Amino acid sequence: MLAFAIKRLLHTIPILAIVSLIAFGMIKLVPGDPAVVMGGTNATAAEIDQIRRNLGLDQPFHVQLGAFYWNLLHGDLGNSLLLNVPVTSAIIERLPATLWLSAYAMLLTLIFGLATGIIAALRHNTWVDQAATTLALIGVSLPNFWLGLVMIVVFSVHLGWLPTSGFVDPAESIVGFLRTATMPAAALAMLQIGLLARITRSAMLEVLRQDYVRTARAKGLPEWVVVMKHALANAMIPIVTVVGLIFSVLISGSIVIETIFTIPGMGALLGNAILRRDYPMIQGGLLFVAAALMLLNLLADMLYAYFDPRVQVDRDG
Repeated sequence: MLAFAIKRLLHTIPILAIVSLIAFGMIKLVPGDPAVVMGGTNATAAEIDQIRRNLGLDQPFHVQLGAFYWNLLHGDLGNSLLLNVPVTSAIIERLPATLWLSAYAMLLTLIFGLATGIIAALRHNTWVDQAATTLALIGVSLPNFWLGLVMIVVFSVHLGWLPTSGFVDPAESIVGFLRTATMPAAALAMLQIGLLARITRSAMLEVLRQDYVRTARAKGLPEWVVVMKHALANAMIPIVTVVGLIFSVLISGSIVIETIFTIPGMGALLGNAILRRDYPMIQGGLLFVAAALMLLNLLADMLYAYFDPRVQVDRDG
């Protein structure tokens, strides 16, 4: 397993290099000039040119790319043009909020997605199955930004149960965290709950038809043992695969949700950087998110190999 993990980890290095190149190139194609943003509306052309020279934006593309990779090899993602702080420091400061929000959304996805899928499979072709499938389809169809706005109107404006914005770290107050993070986490997780429920239902239906499940029931084992130990354990391979993708989507999809609920996380940081043409922050943020997503995919592959050792043998071979 260790050799498998190291091999997969080494494969991420060239991918990160390609991602950084794409991020650097795409940023240069985006309309707008950070020097104009930094100079403000009253800046003269000479002042804007001076800002551009100070930032190195007047250099040829290959010179800027070389400097970017040189700094990257030394662990330096540069300084934010607008925040005037190192990009790494800004990311580390905003990262906990995004991770806590994504983890909370992932927990909601696992609880409700797995439960809905298992119940639908056990009550196949009944009204319970149809209701669960319909709810899953609705969850997949609802845009999370629209759902977030509806939640604010219902639970904050009309009912006054939850705050409309803000974020409390769970280390400070669990109750405060639940109050501020429940709505954005639920809005972020709703689509993924529907997806996981459908995948779980399909996987469980296939496993429940197998001979070893019928044999376990014929032996008189309790139904929960048959479902959890024999059926669900063998249905985990496709579920684990999609869970890794879901967590990646939750992290990358937090940009809109964090903006709607004014959560000081990575999503809001990157969103503001894009709007204000903060090139170093955009490049560093995209590279950091790409690295996080690849690590999550690595973890999913390791879990996949754990549940099915044949995967590890085939890839090592």
